[in-house]
Amino acid sequence: MTYFPEEVVEHIFDFLGSHGDRNTVSTVCKAWYRVERLSRRNVFVGNCYAVRPERVAARFPRVRSLSVKGKPHFADFNLVPPDWGGFAATWIEAMARGCPGLEELRMKRMVVSDECLELLARSFPHFKALVLVSCEGFSTDGLAAIATHCRSLKELDLQENEMEDHGPQWLSCFPDSCTSLISLNFACLKGEVNAGALERLVSRCPNLRSLRLNRAVSAETLAKVLTKAPQLVDLGTGSFMLDHRSEAFHKLFDAIQKCKSLRSLSGFWDASPLCLPAIYTICANLTGLNLSYAPAIQGFDLIKLIRHCWKLQRLWVLDSIGDKGLAVVASTCKDLQELRVFPSDIYGAGSAAVTEEGLVAISSGCPKLNSLLYFCDQMTNAALITVAKNCPNFIRFRLCILEPRKPDAVTNQPLDEGFGAIVQSCKDLRRLSLSGLLTDQVFLYIGMYAERLEMLSIAFAGDSDKGMVYVLNGCKNLRKLEIRDSPFGDAALLEDVGKYETMRSLWMSSCDVTLGGCKVLASKMPRLNVEVINERDESDELEENPSDLHKVEKMYVYRTIAGPRNDAPDFVWIL
Repeated sequence: MTYFPEEVVEHIFDFLGSHGDRNTVSTVCKAWYRVERLSRRNVFVGNCYAVRPERVAARFPRVRSLSVKGKPHFADFNLVPPDWGGFAATWIEAMARGCPGLEELRMKRMVVSDECLELLARSFPHFKALVLVSCEGFSTDGLAAIATHCRSLKELDLQENEMEDHGPQWLSCFPDSCTSLISLNFACLKGEVNAGALERLVSRCPNLRSLRLNRAVSAETLAKVLTKAPQLVDLGTGSFMLDHRSEAFHKLFDAIQKCKSLRSLSGFWDASPLCLPAIYTICANLTGLNLSYAPAIQGFDLIKLIRHCWKLQRLWVLDSIGDKGLAVVASTCKDLQELRVFPSDIYGAGSAAVTEEGLVAISSGCPKLNSLLYFCDQMTNAALITVAKNCPNFIRFRLCILEPRKPDAVTNQPLDEGFGAIVQSCKDLRRLSLSGLLTDQVFLYIGMYAERLEMLSIAFAGDSDKGMVYVLNGCKNLRKLEIRDSPFGDAALLEDVGKYETMRSLWMSSCDVTLGGCKVLASKMPRLNVEVINERDESDELEENPSDLHKVEKMYVYRTIAGPRNDAPDFVWIL
């Protein structure tokens, strides 16, 4: 291979689809390192503090697409203090200096300011795609800068972000020359929308395929938008609330019928069940349906809608669908691959309306199911064993019983055997979240059988340090381990410290880990950042009496080649 011209080697490298494979070939020799360095177009950084952004920019100066993740995953459950870190500014500044050809930026759980978006918009003349997921710190002023200066923008995707609304004028900032949009998602925006600007923008973008609107967009505006974009494949509706006997309803009905290419629907905020017949005729072609923001659609109306969607491959619903509704899904949607059932009560104070019966029905009727997120009131080992037998192709299996440490609803036994069946039958399992009464036995099963597991989330589980040790010793491909409210301490943490260098991160909160244990880990593994996170009211006490026996409230460990970060707040100790 050393006799091949670099152009040929670069062409061969183009066939390597994974980041890991490209990382591997770059270590073969200096020539391959150089070729891979200059030909890499896509870079993924799973932890924004694992490497300095300047180093990424210097290593891959011709990068076109950059993806960066910030806060730990448990930030989604409010377990990470809001001002912990994860700032986007250093990344955008480094890219602006070293990678002028950047065209796409994707960030998750990052703090993104309006100044960041302004710099982004002005620094990259050919910028095409911005995707922000669960980010915070910016406002519609930043979006206005993106709209104004990114003349080649194809994708603006805003998912589950916390941002300030300074008025609806940002949509008006797209110039008349902007005709390139393929995907536009502002469903998480809380404020009003300039309906006229939205209609004009949609009408001049003939290649628009995905459009997701927020709840402020009225059904009347939706009808006008759809008449100008019948080519849509993915649609997130607005409120979908209007009188089904009105002329506006008939206009919406007519507009939807012309959208022959629609394959995915979401939204339906405040939807009137009486308006659902407007979408019945296109349901037969749908492969994706998200009703997780539609609490008004339930019972008979929801079941009737599902009966029209027999091609569904992805379904997100609230638990108000009930076990009977899930049985209808099972009998109707034979191609279903992904199911997410969310709790109707977002605070988890009430009982869910689905149980093990609904899950068993789904597994019996949907043999292609490979991804599950299921919030329920109860579960049994027998049900999990049946699910494992019926659906051995699970890649992601996340089960959340709303009452912690709840045992088998029939036998009152731990759910060890049920989850053991899941990890033993599902050979390709990559992500697993456990729930219910669980002992160390389940972690023995996980360590023995979950050979390809990459991410494991544990809460209120286990008896002793042995449980965590079983996982660390057995799961060779484990990359992220998240633990909360479990009896694992220093002995488990320090059993095999070398394991953490093969992982991306370890999170432990409300466990039995002490400050002394964290110090030992930090001293033994200098290439790891060991962060001790204590709430502000406890930080002063810990500083005055830094006893090694003091139990740490939260601990975050991650591998890094950047060393300790310099933007840690006072309540974060980097050991």
